[in-house]
Amino acid sequence: MKFFKIVFGLLFMLFAYFQFNDPDSTVWIFTYSAAALACYMSVNNLWPSWVFYVLAAGYLVAAIFQWPPQFEGIFFGEAQMRSINIEEARESLGLLICCVAMVILGKWGIPKIED
Repeated sequence: MKFFKIVFGLLFMLFAYFQFNDPDSTVWIFTYSAAALACYMSVNNLWPSWVFYVLAAGYLVAAIFQWPPQFEGIFFGEAQMRSINIEEARESLGLLICCVAMVILGKWGIPKIED
């Protein structure tokens, strides 16, 4: 499980790095940095599981609101952005990845205290 936490923490840091050229980069850098921080906190067992569930709920709500009005996929071949719907679908997918990671951290990331 520690491997999962480290890999996803690094992945979220990479996601945050890729947002520097985005027009709304501050929002997305904070979003992915918070997910990376959560992975770090889980590696060190510093947060209880309910914190990860609250984060997961927040990411899920954000993903639902971010979903484009018309889904056109997430891939395109041109160098320019063909449609804002593609960008919103990608952002929504990123939020869903954060949500799934937080659920996993909340469910299996915290060691159980044995009596």
